[in-house]
Amino acid sequence: MQQAIKLASQAEQKGEVPIAAIITKIGSDNIVAEAYNEVEQQNNAIMHAEIIAITKATKLLNSKYLSDCAIYVTLEPCAMCAQALAHVKIGRLYYAATDPKGGGVEHGACVFHQKTCNHLPEIYSGMMENESRQLLQNFFQKRR
Repeated sequence: MQQAIKLASQAEQKGEVPIAAIITKIGSDNIVAEAYNEVEQQNNAIMHAEIIAITKATKLLNSKYLSDCAIYVTLEPCAMCAQALAHVKIGRLYYAATDPKGGGVEHGACVFHQKTCNHLPEIYSGMMENESRQLLQNFFQKRR
């Protein structure tokens, strides 16, 4: 998660909402893919860190599924990203801060608990939550 926080800081420096994602093989510290939000850079609202990291990982591993992988995200994934994680059958999801306003795991759509969701990863939250939340709060305070 430390590396994800560093990446999120890089996103902030580029004017992006400071959210980042890192994918590893389960049980390994080796990074398979990493990304931060590129919504502003790409002028595309779906260029979330999770979507970019998933795309990179599936290409690198030459697999449409990531069941033997874990993703570390600095903020609770939105419903779109949570559904994408279900589609690629991610093995584990770790996220730092919860997102009561836009989250899709514990909040909002609660994607993984819907009857239509075909996969439930192991889910862990709260890792480096304070650091992630502070980064986001500082970003939005500067914007207001």
